[in-house]
Amino acid sequence: MNLSSLKFFRNLIKDDQQFAVIGLGRFGRSVSTTLHKLGYQVLATDIDEKRVAQALTENIAGHAVKIDSTEPSALKEAGIFEVDTVIVGIGNYIQESIITTLNVKEGGVSNVVAKASSEVHCKLLRRVGADHVVFPEYEAGCALARTLTKPSILERFDIDPDNSIVELIVPEEFHGKNIAELHLRNRFGVNVLAVSEGGKFLINPGPGKRLQKGSIMAVIGRNQDINRLPI
Repeated sequence: MNLSSLKFFRNLIKDDQQFAVIGLGRFGRSVSTTLHKLGYQVLATDIDEKRVAQALTENIAGHAVKIDSTEPSALKEAGIFEVDTVIVGIGNYIQESIITTLNVKEGGVSNVVAKASSEVHCKLLRRVGADHVVFPEYEAGCALARTLTKPSILERFDIDPDNSIVELIVPEEFHGKNIAELHLRNRFGVNVLAVSEGGKFLINPGPGKRLQKGSIMAVIGRNQDINRLPI
């Protein structure tokens, strides 16, 4: 996550966010469904009438309409320019994706998230104004590879390309030892942020906190240092 991404996510911090999802493929449907279940106002659109009808039938959005998002007038008439955040989920159709993103930004939408299918696609989306670009397939592939090679790591939050916060199962080597005894900062270059205890997390545990095999700990550090942990 870079500074521009941080600024983008800060803009999302408000309780009455309104969203529009353009493109109801698997990605768009999952985004719309989740936002709708969380109680947000969601306007879902697609050029395919069957997908729009399915969205209405399955109740994955508050409203769903059929529009051609490459036409600015259609976007304006549907009310897309009035929402806070638009998710452009038509990543497999590069030309339509770029035109739609440009139309939405020129229509005055503050926050635009766009799905990319390649690095070139990503650069083009950013060039026409996308505030945040995602690679669902790439990110899922990276997550799977990490799970297969480091199964003890349960969750990972990338701060930037070189640093992360990870949630991992306490390794057997750490069992019964306290944080001070392990010298994690000196030996591995990581700092402990939290340790699970009785189904909850103890935040900023003291140096005397003993770790138990099978419990969970959250650490922060450079990726190369995290990879040196005995996991």
